[in-house]
Amino acid sequence: MADPLSAAALAGGMAWASGIRLYMALFMAGWFGRLGWLDLPPALEVLESPWVLGVTGVLLGIEFLADKIPGVDSAWDALQTFIRIPAGAILGAAALGQMDPAWTTVAALLGGTLAAGAHLTKAGSRALINTSPEPFSNWAASFSEEAVVAGGLLAAFFHPWILFVFLAVFFIAALWLLPKLWRGLRWLFRKLST
Repeated sequence: MADPLSAAALAGGMAWASGIRLYMALFMAGWFGRLGWLDLPPALEVLESPWVLGVTGVLLGIEFLADKIPGVDSAWDALQTFIRIPAGAILGAAALGQMDPAWTTVAALLGGTLAAGAHLTKAGSRALINTSPEPFSNWAASFSEEAVVAGGLLAAFFHPWILFVFLAVFFIAALWLLPKLWRGLRWLFRKLST
C-alpha cells in the first residue's frame, strides 16, 4: 500500500464504512488481506488474524440480525455511536501506514468525521424509517446499506477514484439530508413526549 492514492482511498473507505457497518468493514478488509487480494498496511494486518476474523465475523452476524429488527436497529445504532466514530478515526490513521505523524493525525480527524457523518445519516434515517409499522422498509434499508458498504469498500480496495467520487456524492446528499432528518427526529420526539 505504498501508493498514496490507494492509502488515502483505504483510509477514507474504511472510515466511512465504519460509520455504517463497522464489523463488515473490518471483516472484509481482513478476509481480503488473508486471501492475498488486498495488501493491508502493517497497522491493519492484524485484521487478517484468524482470531480477529472470527470475532469480527461473529459481530458482523449479530449486527446483520440486529439491523433487520425495527427498534432493535435504532438501539444498536445508539450503542454503536460510541464505537463506530472512534473506530473510523483509528482506521483512517492506521490505513496510512508509516506516513508522517502530521498526515496520520489529519487522517484520524477526517476518518472520525467521515464515520460520524455516515453514522448520523444512517442512524437518523433508520430512526425515521422505524416509525413505519411494517418491517419491509426497514429490511430494504438494511440490505441497501449492506450493498452500498460492500460496493464502497470494493471501490476503496481496488478503484480509488470511484470511491472518491462516491464519497463526494454521499456527503453532498448527507448535507442535504441531515437537516431534514434532524427536523423529522425533533417532530418524532415531540410526538412521543405528548
